[in-house]
Amino acid sequence: MPEPAPFKLTERFLGFVERSGNRLPDPVTLFALLGGGVVILSAIVSTLGIELENPSNGTSVTAVNLLTIEGLRRMLTEAIDNFAAFPPLALVLVTMIGVGVAERSGLISQGLRLLVLSVPPSLLTASLVFGGIMSSLAADAGYVVLTPLGALLFASVGRHPLAGLAAAFAGVSAGFSANLLLIPLDPLLSGLSTVSARLIDPDYVVRPTANYYFMFASVFFLAAVGTFINKRFVEPRLGKWQPPEGFQSDFGEQRNSTISPLEKKALFASAGVFFVLLVVIGLLLIPENGLFRTAEEGIQPFFQSLVMLMMLLFLAMGLTYGWMAGSIRSDKDAVSMMSASLATMGGYIVLAFFAAQFVAYFQWSNLGMMVAVGGADALGRIGMTGWPLIVGFVVMAAVINLFIGSASAKWAVMAPVFVPMLMLLGYSPELAQLVYRVGDSTTNIITPLMPYFPVIICFAKHYDPNAGMGTLFSAMLPYSIAFTILWAVMMIAWISFGLPIGPDAPIRYSPGVSP
Repeated sequence: MPEPAPFKLTERFLGFVERSGNRLPDPVTLFALLGGGVVILSAIVSTLGIELENPSNGTSVTAVNLLTIEGLRRMLTEAIDNFAAFPPLALVLVTMIGVGVAERSGLISQGLRLLVLSVPPSLLTASLVFGGIMSSLAADAGYVVLTPLGALLFASVGRHPLAGLAAAFAGVSAGFSANLLLIPLDPLLSGLSTVSARLIDPDYVVRPTANYYFMFASVFFLAAVGTFINKRFVEPRLGKWQPPEGFQSDFGEQRNSTISPLEKKALFASAGVFFVLLVVIGLLLIPENGLFRTAEEGIQPFFQSLVMLMMLLFLAMGLTYGWMAGSIRSDKDAVSMMSASLATMGGYIVLAFFAAQFVAYFQWSNLGMMVAVGGADALGRIGMTGWPLIVGFVVMAAVINLFIGSASAKWAVMAPVFVPMLMLLGYSPELAQLVYRVGDSTTNIITPLMPYFPVIICFAKHYDPNAGMGTLFSAMLPYSIAFTILWAVMMIAWISFGLPIGPDAPIRYSPGVSP
């Protein structure tokens, strides 16, 4: 049966995106060129004398010319600091110490095989997208743990690993705001919303639970959308996977084989270690005087320790499995596994150096902030009201997200404009924050400015050495478009039916009434 014309048109468009993107230079070269482009653009914009006002504090925002003696000196003297402070670098390398032992001891491959044997194949994609969305509980760890596991999981059942990587990446990044529980982003955004709301109502308070009901429901909605996009658009385009020459698979022809009694025993022992450590972490987290909380910061120390805790969890489970299964016989075996794991990250380390410089130059030049401020001001001046304003707000947040990855940084700029504006139109600050969150994360997966974008490219190259920017763009673009449009439609329907968006979180704003 021939495919409908719209699907053929979509295929041609995504094929064009992939071919065009893959004609770009190697990602390392591309980031070097982008860094140079930012330096030149900063000089041009600075010379034009463009000046904007930051609505969050009233200060002027201008471009900083990096093509000066001071700028060039800063690029040279702070290059190493940029590299060392690049957020994903240490996170990836530290996590890979534990993951390397878990992978090379056989724990991950056998665990995934057990999962494949027990979970219906029809639920694998949905489970992966769902798990990606929920991974925001662990901050950024989902990028370096779940996306490669998604590729490995798909490879284990004979499906294209890049489809598994794309499904996990879509959940982790494009669905970042949604969760069944409150995440660190909730109090962060609500604090900025409260400050902005008090420009109109001095006593107004936006609680961290302001968007909880809607975000809870969004988890299941986005998981369904992501599963459909993967099945209908992404996986069919990728076709049958042909492992590159010399590729080493932990599954091979044993994909459909059973697990030996010794392997099962080792797996159950590793699972026992996992749950014991979770209990220990809980005991250190729950008490008011626990190791992972303070009177001033609450449980912030726990979130700051997540990377180290995940490394220790993988390490403990990998050592347990390896010792019981016989793949680890001494400490030298374990250290060798750690070293081998980090040795595979050489390409990523090179890429991270150039990506770190590009991100730093973009931040120093103020160009990203100017895009955010200018976009918010332009949308505010158009004079739209009602649903057109809300939809325009979603689109504006999605576009600005291409230039500024931090959700809190964007909201710090946009909240002082849109929260009071919507309040004066009769909409609550809680709703303004919700509209922002719908548009905020959906374009993370299609912007090179997202710090973990280089990481995902490196994971993809493990399965397809020819994979480049175009490969990833064409795979992720359908998710980004679908999440942006359908999530906005869901929000409009939710509000139209008068459903509560969170506990004590009104949709309409009434002067003098604070929830």
